[in-house]
Amino acid sequence: MTRFGDFDVFCRDSTLAICNLMSKNHDQSGTWGGCELKGIPLSGGRHLGNLGVILLSAIAVVMTSFLILLSSRRKAAVGRIEMEVFLGGYAFIQFCEIFTIGSFPLNEKVRVFFTALHIGAIIATTWVLMLNAVVGYQILDDGTPVSVGLVFGSAAPLFLGTVYIAFDTGYSWTGYWDDSYSGSNRHIALYVLYQVAPLIFLAVYFVLETVLVVKVLEEWVPLIWLGGAAAFFALGQVFNYTISSKICNGTSGKIDGSMFETFFTMISVSLVWYFWTTITEDDWDSSAYA
Repeated sequence: MTRFGDFDVFCRDSTLAICNLMSKNHDQSGTWGGCELKGIPLSGGRHLGNLGVILLSAIAVVMTSFLILLSSRRKAAVGRIEMEVFLGGYAFIQFCEIFTIGSFPLNEKVRVFFTALHIGAIIATTWVLMLNAVVGYQILDDGTPVSVGLVFGSAAPLFLGTVYIAFDTGYSWTGYWDDSYSGSNRHIALYVLYQVAPLIFLAVYFVLETVLVVKVLEEWVPLIWLGGAAAFFALGQVFNYTISSKICNGTSGKIDGSMFETFFTMISVSLVWYFWTTITEDDWDSSAYA
């Protein structure tokens, strides 16, 4: 077991973006030990550590771009713009993941930069997803400047605040977080922002959407897609947090659970999008096919 705020066990057994900030070398190797991904050897003793994540993240960006295109054609769908914002956030996360979890050979300062953006995007994007569920209740008209402004206006402080803390940790601007580099790699602020808050936002999203479908829309079939999204997301977390070290040791550092986490999360996001299409009006822009 690990204490609240500690990252040493997580970084030992998993491949997480935040571990780049806890390591003095600003990569996935730190005082925590554990199985190290070796991946593909390059010149100068460097390695392309996580090729599977790099490829899957690139595929996820392409897939999400396609979903955004499809969403833009659903002119009358409730929460269309808000869903596009969520998808855009997810695509940005996957782009950053190429350079953070993908163990792409980078200068350590560049890796810290992408890691900070990655962590900030995670909390902001999960917040936006939660707001997508709120939009479904039509408390405010969706797609209006007020609705979209509230989405961006509330997500921006989460993103910017998290990015600043990550920058201060990785670049040691103030030295306030330097003790997170050693010992149990304790960092309460980033633990809350990276581990706890996104899970809360996701849980609220699934609860609100379930209530919306069952109580308001009085439907049951969409729950298949919503439940599938939750199941695949949970499966990805199991692979990354629980099974990853076993996969890494079993393959002599060639792959670990992060590749499967990326894959299952991609499926989860696609199911979230499909769930949204099943509970909103289908009014496709016919001119797009003319």
